[in-house]
This record gives sequence, C-alpha cells and structure tokens, in this order.
Amino acid sequence: MTTRRDPAARNVLGGELKACSTQPLTGFFRNGCCETDHNDFGLHTVCAVMTAEFLAYSRSVGNDLSTPMPEVMFPGLKPGDRWCLCAPRWKEALDAGAAPKVVLEATHEETLAIVPLGVLKDHAA
Repeated sequence: MTTRRDPAARNVLGGELKACSTQPLTGFFRNGCCETDHNDFGLHTVCAVMTAEFLAYSRSVGNDLSTPMPEVMFPGLKPGDRWCLCAPRWKEALDAGAAPKVVLEATHEETLAIVPLGVLKDHAA
C-alpha cells in the first residue's frame, strides 16, 4: 500500500497520480509513487516499465540500475519492473532510442516540463 505525500498530485493526463510500484518500492520518497518536490533535483517523475535495452543503456551512461545495492535497500531492477525514472534521463534514453514504456496514470504532471504529452502517449505502456 502506498501513502502519497501530496494527495493533490496529478498525473500527465490530469487525473489523480496513481502508484507506480511497491515491489520494488520506488519513488523519490520511496512511497511507491513518482511524486516530487523542491528537494528532488533529478525530477523522479516518470513511471517506466524497465526493459533489458533501457537497463543496458542506463548502465552504459553511468547509472547501473540492475545491480542490487543492499546497503541502500536497492534491490536492482529487472525487465518488467516499474520504476520512477528521472524525466531528463527518460528523455535522454528516448533520444538514444532506448526509452522504456511509460505508465501515464502513474507519471507525475511535472514530467510535462521535460517531455510533451504526445511523446509520452506514443510510449505508453
């Protein structure tokens, strides 16, 4: 079960922000939602469905999301997992042809400052 920090948070479609994942537990606040605030400099707002291609791409640019890091309670991700990605990283992966699919109902509206809604819809899960 998730507890949202901001009950008024909206998704990119204008509706209530839905949970992204609790297994593994994701989000900047590790509450399962792609919520954000002024402390989230990475803008962890895109609920993405991991793919082998994206995980390999992310590792190649210095952000290994596959390797578990128990010391920070990070399980490591595998294809099919949902994860709150940084909007700029998702856009970077898009430009490189490796963007994972997006769960629109669980992607925070702040993402629209980085990626247009039409592009997100083109990559909807």
